[in-house]
Amino acid sequence: MTDSNTDQKNLAKASDHLANERTFLAWIRTAIAAMGFGFVVVKFSLFVKQLSLVFTDKPIVSTSKGYSGAIGISLVCLGALIAVLSFLRYKRIEKSLKNNEFYPSSRLIVILMLAILFGGFFLVLYLVPNI
Repeated sequence: MTDSNTDQKNLAKASDHLANERTFLAWIRTAIAAMGFGFVVVKFSLFVKQLSLVFTDKPIVSTSKGYSGAIGISLVCLGALIAVLSFLRYKRIEKSLKNNEFYPSSRLIVILMLAILFGGFFLVLYLVPNI
């Protein structure tokens, strides 16, 4: 017969590992969303160029260089970076949980927040002249 205190510790340990997996999967969903959005941005730019050829028989001539391709590729790269960083974070926390010495860290959250902040800032700079 097992001790109920041991059962509670094992249950808490399993719960911590499952929470770590759920957090990892949430980061992976974020990475996939960023990559998907980047893909859509690039493909939409190509779609608009093709649409202009269909209706006008000549490509859209713009006085400013379009940056949607670079923005889309940057979003795909950001998504891949998020996936790698989230995996490293998952493994670090898994090791800490196994050793019963968990120390919380918000480094990945700060990196992602800064990337989104700078991305938003540059998107605003890109969009303001078009208003």
